[in-house]
Amino acid sequence: MSRICAITGKRPTKGSIICRKGLSKKSGGIGMHVMKVTARKFKPNVQHVRVRLASGEVRRLWVSVKAIKAGKITKAA
Repeated sequence: MSRICAITGKRPTKGSIICRKGLSKKSGGIGMHVMKVTARKFKPNVQHVRVRLASGEVRRLWVSVKAIKAGKITKAA
């Protein structure tokens, strides 16, 4: 399944998890040190929804929940 929204074009984006170790300067330490950086993906919340298109045709599309809540689509019964 490709996690791409058919309406907004949202797709997974890259990011990272930063692992830190140590006691913060605020707490009396010498500061937080970066131990490792792990790659990760931020995946959009897409749902398989029956959508009524402008031409009157009904199709099932992958649509992000943000687009559904914003009312950018009309659901088919």
